Amino acid sequence: MEKWTQEQYAARLQEMKQEAHDKMWLYIELNAKEFMEECEPGVKNLTACCKAMLDAMLEGDGFIVEPKSRSKVAGALTVRYYVDNLHPGRRKYSEVNQ
Repeated sequence: MEKWTQEQYAARLQEMKQEAHDKMWLYIELNAKEFMEECEPGVKNLTACCKAMLDAMLEGDGFIVEPKSRSKVAGALTVRYYVDNLHPGRRKYSEVNQ
């Protein structure tokens, strides 16, 4: 079984955000290790998972747990994604918070 790509993680994350939006939720919180294990049980693929999670952050989203290094603590990465506004015109978190 091949490891998921960053794009596959991004697509699954977008599906999760849409599902939460459809349920009228305000936000979802996602932990990198739990997300990886949900998508790829028993596979170690934190790099692709974390990159997808960080890239999916939009203006207004925030860190619950932001690891200070890219070592093993990356699994602690936890992000709150607001899903009340999924408009494609929202700016990326990285553009707003430089």
